[in-house]
Amino acid sequence: MSILQAIILAIIEGITEFLPISSTGHMIIGSSLMGIASDPFTKMFTVAIQLGAILSVIVLYWKRFFQSLDFYFKLIVAFIPAAVAGLLFNDMIDALLERVDVVGYTLLLGGIFFLFVDKIFHASEASEKQVDYPTALKIGAFQVVAMIPGVSRSAATIIGGLTQKLNKRTAAEFSFFLAVPTMFAATALKMYKYFHDGGTFGSNEITLFAIGNMAAFIVAMIAIKSFISFLTKYGFKIFGYYRIVLGIVILVLYYLGVGLSIV
Repeated sequence: MSILQAIILAIIEGITEFLPISSTGHMIIGSSLMGIASDPFTKMFTVAIQLGAILSVIVLYWKRFFQSLDFYFKLIVAFIPAAVAGLLFNDMIDALLERVDVVGYTLLLGGIFFLFVDKIFHASEASEKQVDYPTALKIGAFQVVAMIPGVSRSAATIIGGLTQKLNKRTAAEFSFFLAVPTMFAATALKMYKYFHDGGTFGSNEITLFAIGNMAAFIVAMIAIKSFISFLTKYGFKIFGYYRIVLGIVILVLYYLGVGLSIV
């Protein structure tokens, strides 16, 4: 992987991680178009650049992270369902992560659902309700669905928030907050496996890692700020159309035998 390829992947990660359009689907397209080899470092890198995205949430919402311990306890409660499911179904999840066709179908079906989300969850029904512990746990349960590649962690948790009568802004922001422990745990596990299997960090790997996370951090900050205002103003429909198109593209390429792989 070259520095330019690392930057492009980091930009893709920064844009798509917090939008309900599946970062996995975009990584498939991006890495395949650039011809990036699916080696152990690349697989670790595509997960580890989430650290930059995590940092963007902490920087943008730093006051919330220093507000009270109650805030952290709610994130822990919301994180529990995904942690338990990850431990119980790790092998099944790993198998799904190798299925490009699964990504295509989930993008497509999720996109169709998104065309109706704004009608299902009317703005008039959404209050200024804040996240309490039962709500946090229920939103966390939705995050389990996002373990299916192509669903989008952001999409699942935002929809989960809407089912609990949160307004779009509150649901989206809690989705960002929940991403911090979730993505940190995923990154830590991926890096542990990389080093446990004999992976090393030379000067080239350190350079790619540092530049990738820096790019992901900057782009994610812009994406988060833009997404909040866009979502509250225009809703989910445009993301639905986008997911449908991307899902069809991935499925067509897959069934034509074009070499797509989840890096």
